[in-house]
Formats: sequence, C-alpha cells, structure tokens
Amino acid sequence: MSPREKNTKAAPTIVCPHCGAVNRGPLSRLEAGQKPNCGKCRQPLFDGHPAELNSAADFDRMISRTEIPVIVDFWAEWCGPCRMIAPALEEIGRELGDKVTIAKLNIDDNPDAPARYGVRGIPTMILFKNGEPAATKVGAAPKTQIQGWLEGAL
Repeated sequence: MSPREKNTKAAPTIVCPHCGAVNRGPLSRLEAGQKPNCGKCRQPLFDGHPAELNSAADFDRMISRTEIPVIVDFWAEWCGPCRMIAPALEEIGRELGDKVTIAKLNIDDNPDAPARYGVRGIPTMILFKNGEPAATKVGAAPKTQIQGWLEGAL
C-alpha cells in the first residue's frame, strides 16, 4: 500500500454540510467518537441535520467528494409524505453520526439530478457510496423501516 493510500484510509474526505468545503477527517478521531469541525467555516461536520443541497454543483460535490456513504433525500416542499419522513431522517442522522451523511435535494429547485438518477416519485432516498448509487428507497416509511433499509444497504 502506497503512503497516499494509507493517508486516504486514515483520513476520509468529508464535504462540509454548511459551506461545502472538502475536509479530511482523521479516522482515529472519528472512531473515538470525536466530532470534527470544518477547517474553513468551523461548523461541525456531523451535527445531525441534513445538508441542504441547493444546486447541481452542491449535489455533485457532496456525492463525489465525501468518502463516507451519503443518503440523498429527493423531496419537494408541497409533498406531504416528504415532510413526514424528514424528522425520521434527522433522528437517523443524529444516531448514526459520522457513519453516514444525510442530505436533502429539492427536486423543484434542482430537476437535473433527479432526472439523472431516474427519480420518478417522491420521497425517494438514494444511498451513494463512493459517488455511485448503492441502494434506493421510494416512498414514505416509518423510521424503523428506513433504518432497516439503510442497515441492509450499508
């Protein structure tokens, strides 16, 4: 294993949910339960709140540059079921901490990404690993079902 590969294993990249800066989070500190802050804006990288992806560039940066799994919730303001699952996703984000990043993408404001990944109904949650879709869940579900789907996919 090259020194660069060792460094990548020891410090996965994490996109800040607040400012979008790409950070390196030392694996040993993450495993010890320490909560790292962004090197640019000093906000917590894992605060339990979903990251708001406000543009196609935000979406692309989050899924391609974050080395931990990312769940993107494709939603819309007018969608009742989308609003129903939002608290469950926040709870899951708080419980899983640095093991997964939860992000939200409003399909009305950003129609390109949903079209690219074949999102036809909302809410749709796609789990991305290493920038690629790994699992998809369509429709509202209680927190326990979302957790079961996520645990099976991780």
